[in-house]
Amino acid sequence: MRDPCFRPPTVPSAASFAAAVVMAAAAPPALAEDALSTVDRVDLARYLGLWYEHARLPNRMQGECARDVTTTFSPKGGYSLDVVTRCRRPDGSEEVDGWVARVRDPATNAKLEIRFMPLAVAWLPFAWSDYWILDLAPDYGYALVGSPSRDALWIIARKPALDPGIYERLVTKARELGFDTGKLIRTPHS
Repeated sequence: MRDPCFRPPTVPSAASFAAAVVMAAAAPPALAEDALSTVDRVDLARYLGLWYEHARLPNRMQGECARDVTTTFSPKGGYSLDVVTRCRRPDGSEEVDGWVARVRDPATNAKLEIRFMPLAVAWLPFAWSDYWILDLAPDYGYALVGSPSRDALWIIARKPALDPGIYERLVTKARELGFDTGKLIRTPHS
């Protein structure tokens, strides 16, 4: 039986698409990618599955997400993944969005890109956003993910609760890597 709250992942609206185009065109030049190191290796099979967001830097794609943000990664084929993000808006309604991720660095699997735009514009360089795994628990229980431009950052975990000591360590690491952690939005879970 189908979950009555489920709706298939949506195609981004024209407004979301236009906002992403403007953001990409107005984005400041990225810092040197060499200055941001990732984890040595990611086992994609272990990274797949459900992740709970615990904090993020503000971004337009999640502007309406107020709580209960989760992301599920599933295999698509080769070095590609399907990505489904769910969240609750301030009015309590659910938002579900579907994206595609691809591995940018198959030697480590730590550098991915996610396409938040329609397939028709996937060939444009700004259609893809960096998703680099900067810290990862040995048991894949939590991760710190960001972009080399320092404009995207997420703290995610396998459970809706994250040990405060681990959270603070990840925030400290992000700050040391040059992210503006003063802008982090904490994500509550019901």
